[in-house]
Amino acid sequence: MKKIAQIAFALLATMSMLQAQESPKEEDFYKIITPPIPEGIILEVGGLTTMPNGSLAISTRRGEVWIVDNPTSRTPYFRKFATGLHEILGLAYKEGALYCAQRGELTKLIDKNGDGKADVYETVYAWPLSGHYHEYSFGPKLAPDGSFFVSGNVAFGDEEWWRGESRVPGRGWIFHITNDGKYEPYATGVRSPAGISMLNGELFYTDNQGDWMGTGGIFQVKKGSFMGHPAGLKWAGLPNSPVKLTEKQFFAERDNRQNKDDKGRAIKPENTGNETPQFLYQLKEKYDMVQLPAVWLPYGVHGVSTSELILDNTQGNFGPFTGQVFVGDQGQSNIMRVVLEKVKGEYQGASIGFRSGFQSGVLRMAFDKDGSMFVGETNRGWGSAGDANQGLQRLVWNGKMPFEMYTVKAQPDGFEIEFTMPVDRKSAEDLDSYNVSSYLYKHYPVYGSPPINTETVKVVGVKVSDDAKKVRIVLDNMRQYYVHKIQLEGVRAATNSWSLVHTDAYYTLNNIPDGEKLKVSDLKTTRSGKAVATVSEPEKEHVSPDGKGKATTAKAGAAKAPTWAEVKPLLEKNTCLACHAAEKKVVGPSYQDVAKRKYSNEKIVDLIYNPKPENWPDYATPMAPMPQVPKAEAAKIAAWINSLAK
Repeated sequence: MKKIAQIAFALLATMSMLQAQESPKEEDFYKIITPPIPEGIILEVGGLTTMPNGSLAISTRRGEVWIVDNPTSRTPYFRKFATGLHEILGLAYKEGALYCAQRGELTKLIDKNGDGKADVYETVYAWPLSGHYHEYSFGPKLAPDGSFFVSGNVAFGDEEWWRGESRVPGRGWIFHITNDGKYEPYATGVRSPAGISMLNGELFYTDNQGDWMGTGGIFQVKKGSFMGHPAGLKWAGLPNSPVKLTEKQFFAERDNRQNKDDKGRAIKPENTGNETPQFLYQLKEKYDMVQLPAVWLPYGVHGVSTSELILDNTQGNFGPFTGQVFVGDQGQSNIMRVVLEKVKGEYQGASIGFRSGFQSGVLRMAFDKDGSMFVGETNRGWGSAGDANQGLQRLVWNGKMPFEMYTVKAQPDGFEIEFTMPVDRKSAEDLDSYNVSSYLYKHYPVYGSPPINTETVKVVGVKVSDDAKKVRIVLDNMRQYYVHKIQLEGVRAATNSWSLVHTDAYYTLNNIPDGEKLKVSDLKTTRSGKAVATVSEPEKEHVSPDGKGKATTAKAGAAKAPTWAEVKPLLEKNTCLACHAAEKKVVGPSYQDVAKRKYSNEKIVDLIYNPKPENWPDYATPMAPMPQVPKAEAAKIAAWINSLAK
């Protein structure tokens, strides 16, 4: 009996050691708290701002403004401040008043008698509307001089719902409302600019994937700049427009690019068309006002409907990331962390995962005075990964240090990565701990783009700093303008052997820095032979000079249905998992529900290319056509979907 007890004790001790060494997850450092909301209040949050007295102001898509007093207490107090407004998708506080961007105007809300309710609804400026349902207005955001910026969503086409149109001035634009109430067009080329933000006095915005936007992106906004979507160029010739690029120039340049590949080589006329590789940087090289994104966000990995940017100004109360930027995503109900730097006068940087698991789509964020982050949520009209239709939650750091990539910075010959804690030198000096690849997105009038021109980038060597908190990775082929996916699955922390909470960073390399390169003699080049990081299949699509992707999958007529392991890389690559899951509803129906329809494989393939939203009336967001999916891959996906019916 004594021996059995000893064995049991030894097993328990071993299990405890294994548990202690197990690497923590997001939720082990950042806790999601859902505050109590009084019955009957529906918070489809469109705007969120912390007021000087610590109260939280919330605007909703339903046209209400709420003030929450003592918002972090167990019994926050909600009071309605304003009502009867038109879809408020932004809120700002200035000099004792709240300002909101309604669908068609910037409105000042004033409580003159101090009773806690707005008495005056003052129109600061009203802009034109065509009446299209998708003409959302986002903002306002305060400039350093107290004036305001607002962004205007494009309308969508009558026949192709996803194709952006600018039916009235201001749609597809970011515009400026001066302190004396005057309207000033500022920049164009935006599609769905849901996240207009001011970071350290500089204007940024986020856009959503769609036509002319291969994936979500984060852009700095300069006066007169063009971000890539041509709809707003319809108004570039107006007398007060600062944008010098015209529609005629854009489409002439597009036709020129269609006759060349990404190396500038001529393509035979019979091979031209929408599938020809076209890249935004090619337009930038000819027209300086073209603004490249500071960061491309990988679709389906770091979100599907990019929302607001927020700067961590908590001085360490929200963790080790003071001065860095967080970006929300409405579709996948998550938040990413963004590390920005300026190289040769332009912003660029990396997107890194941060926290998932919110109850609804993350649209707005605001820091409380205690350093916690309020998260305003909605999925109405768009759909989201979270099960709830709307809500307010709070993200709180528990004071423990996560093992993360703190910064990722470009070097003349690779990247320097700084960590939040020292790394285990043996794992960090092993080249098999790393994997790097690079790819780009198309700039063309199709809904989104798969990653294309993907190449594995050889890691030549690494150098670990003396304090073991930095690793310099030297590569043999950095590609300007390309996204570089940096995987560090093998790197471990020195004190506890933890793996990184988030092992992947996606760095958009607009410019390669000048400077001294490391000598090979300064590098560690050993390999353990235990390669743990691999280039993920979702990025293995290359485009030949004729613009056609090389099919790497089995032939369409395979009799045996593919397994989940075989089809998952194809679903990831073609961004299918951004809106669908195998067993549950996300933005679109589950694949099991599709299988229940008993479509033939051929019918599913046709529906990938030509969706029929009327077949799914219970889903608010219709599926866009996906002509970029290779037919062999579509056939394999269809066969797998139908295998779920069994």
